[in-house]
Amino acid sequence: MKPTAIPIIFCACVASFFFTGLPAAELTPDEIVQKVDDVRNPELDYTVIVSVSSYRPHNEPRIVTYDVMVKGRDRTVVKTKTPEMERGRMLLMRDKDFWAFFPEVAKPIRISFQERLTGEVANGDIARTNFSQDYSAKLLRSERIEDKDYYVLELTAKADDVTYGKAVLWVAQETNWPLKAEFYAASGRFLKTCLYENYALLAGRMRPSRLVMTDALVKNQYSVIEYEQMQTTELPEKYFTKEYLKKMD
Repeated sequence: MKPTAIPIIFCACVASFFFTGLPAAELTPDEIVQKVDDVRNPELDYTVIVSVSSYRPHNEPRIVTYDVMVKGRDRTVVKTKTPEMERGRMLLMRDKDFWAFFPEVAKPIRISFQERLTGEVANGDIARTNFSQDYSAKLLRSERIEDKDYYVLELTAKADDVTYGKAVLWVAQETNWPLKAEFYAASGRFLKTCLYENYALLAGRMRPSRLVMTDALVKNQYSVIEYEQMQTTELPEKYFTKEYLKKMD
């Protein structure tokens, strides 16, 4: 063998190892959920208009719109815009503390994330969407759906004061975009399914602009959450205080 043959063969083996034989670094389940949160709920200051349309058999749809302000992932203000009779009602979240404010009531009322806001939508579905902080993740399996590979993750609540006791989440392996989720109560009761749809450019990144939440028990009963005009902007800390709620119009 010529003297140059060994270095050439060695380099070829190294190249083969790095470019064909070595799998890409795998994310841990918790890292996958963190990336999902980056898609669903940026850790920024931003405002967004949210509309919720609730559909029940034999009833006209109920439509509610909200102005939402978010600071990071632990402070949120949700203000009702329509219908007119509910205008001015607000929710304030600061970490795990959560209050409702009604114009006709002098003081904010402490509430829970699990309570329904409207239709199939819980308070926490709008005010707190922090999977990575609230849940521990476990990879259950991978699935191929319509020629795309998905992680299937089980999320278990770290405490009992979050919106759901457990969730099963489908995440695209290529993009870390959520496809759907199943939500369960702490008792294990299946509550609802959520589909993440209509990805659009919101606050500088592709995000789901439409969520369809379907009741697990009542046939043809579901709610549609739609996001629009998501804009990043610096929001003063004072906006996210109980004392300031009465001053907001």
